[in-house]
Amino acid sequence: MTKPIRCKLRRCAAVEPVIGHLKAGHRMGRNYLVHALGDAVNATLVAAGYNFRLLINWIITIFLALLQVAFPMPPSTSQHPQSL
Repeated sequence: MTKPIRCKLRRCAAVEPVIGHLKAGHRMGRNYLVHALGDAVNATLVAAGYNFRLLINWIITIFLALLQVAFPMPPSTSQHPQSL
């Protein structure tokens, strides 16, 4: 097997589990699009969904960090007030 073919197979082996996981977890199990163009569109839609999920997680992280800066939690005291 030539080196370019090995590299391409290695790349496919790395990408296909991600596509399979995304299709299984995001209701994209069946590809209703036909031929090579349909396969390409389906893979592009899966990649777009993956990127949107990463973007949404990033936005949530930034939003929570901004909330912590805008509304810091008061320091908690280790001593409880004693009743008289």
